[in-house]
Amino acid sequence: MAPHGTRRSRCSPTAPTAVPEDLEVPDAVLDRLRPVCLGLPETHEEQAWVGTRWRIRKKTFAHVLRVAPGQPPVHAREASARGPATVLIFRSHGEELAVLTDSGFPFYRPQWGVDVVGMVLAEPVDWAEVTELLTESYCVQAPKKLVALVHRPG
Repeated sequence: MAPHGTRRSRCSPTAPTAVPEDLEVPDAVLDRLRPVCLGLPETHEEQAWVGTRWRIRKKTFAHVLRVAPGQPPVHAREASARGPATVLIFRSHGEELAVLTDSGFPFYRPQWGVDVVGMVLAEPVDWAEVTELLTESYCVQAPKKLVALVHRPG
């Protein structure tokens, strides 16, 4: 059993890593993201090494996690976390990628992947914008035949 204030990683029942409660993605955030992500063709949700991710086949198009100073190190550094924060990682391309990554907070450009964007989900969150961004991220990762089935907001 995990110590009080933590729970075991959901990646596997025997995973030794415990996730501190303050680094768990809030249920309210997951409740907003799930219908968007799972409403896209052939997607599924799974626990990532930290946080939750949504995939189209074997490609991740969205990943949400909590960061704090130094935890998890690469994400906290890239998001410039000064305290606990919820971060959404997604894909973008072309002009939108440049606009998002050049606009500053709440967006940032992680140093991995050529088309990866991070967004700190700070209040107030524009959930309509998040829906657009996730839909576009899906379209970056999905096969063309599935992209053709997607209604793109905006």
